Amino acid sequence: MQIIKKYFPDLSQYQIKQFEQLQNLYGEWNSKINVISRKDIENLYEKHILHSLGIAKVIKFKKGTKILDVGTGGGFPGIPLAIIFPDSKFTLIDSIGKKIKVVNAIADELKLSNVKAMQIRAENINDKFDFIVSRAVTSLPVFYHWVNKKIIKKSFNDIDNGILYLKGGDIDKELIGLKKQYSVYALNKYFTEDFFSTKKIIYIKNTSTGKN
Repeated sequence: MQIIKKYFPDLSQYQIKQFEQLQNLYGEWNSKINVISRKDIENLYEKHILHSLGIAKVIKFKKGTKILDVGTGGGFPGIPLAIIFPDSKFTLIDSIGKKIKVVNAIADELKLSNVKAMQIRAENINDKFDFIVSRAVTSLPVFYHWVNKKIIKKSFNDIDNGILYLKGGDIDKELIGLKKQYSVYALNKYFTEDFFSTKKIIYIKNTSTGKN
């Protein structure tokens, strides 16, 4: 938990309490339904929570922002972001029902009224969102195809609506295959731990046309 306060020193006491609860909640649920690898549960705050919060270093979601977390798994990046941005609305989706069961239980325990979790594929969701976030569920060109028509055209945040994709390693081939304008944010600019040395956020601005 100290690593979260190190990089986010302005958290309220309520937010600190919510973050502190995550270790026990994920530990308990992970013993029943494996949503995080056994070795990673010990590094939950660095490898999952802080990694998710890299997005909060790139953008501060304004009140009323709608965010879709695709392939959320156990609730990442959606749950940590929902704690940081309580005035934004988060929809967390995954195709695997038992993972959504964990997400709903944790959101309920934390009293995250700004979180809705559903078992559904991204292609089948009918709503539209200001931002779509995810942690490397597939290649970027495939992901873009899944979600590019689900983004609201009109923006009101400090960066234009679009996709914020957490990805590690060599991404050059994927970016070439994407054939879209993008920006890359290296997470080692914000976090000094070795884990973040190759971790990045890919931001793809919404360029679709048509009515929302």
